[in-house]
Amino acid sequence: MTKAKYLGIWMDHSIAYIMGFSSNPIETKTIKSKFTHEEREISMVKGENRMHYKEQQLQAEFYKELGETIINYEEVVLFGPTTAKVELLNILKEDHHFDKIKIEVTQTDKMTENQQHAFVKEYFSKN
Repeated sequence: MTKAKYLGIWMDHSIAYIMGFSSNPIETKTIKSKFTHEEREISMVKGENRMHYKEQQLQAEFYKELGETIINYEEVVLFGPTTAKVELLNILKEDHHFDKIKIEVTQTDKMTENQQHAFVKEYFSKN
């Protein structure tokens, strides 16, 4: 199986918009963290420590799911307004399965879908 080449991911701690870059129009796939506001409220009732544990557990699942997508690409740009992209990068750096994948991180603001697509097109057109 050949790897797809380019992938852009706009992300924060709750959602990731995944955009494969090719000559075709970009399509966006969404992956959401299962740690929602409702989950936070339920966990808080059981105590703050329980809430933090649950948040870490669900965040790890979110990052794992993103990693399962990233592994199929040669070059990836992670962008967005929070530290989530750096947290994901640090996790991926520890896994040798990702050693041959070029992964870069760029700080951006919140973006519309069209802005995300334009960012990914411009980023990979430079390469």
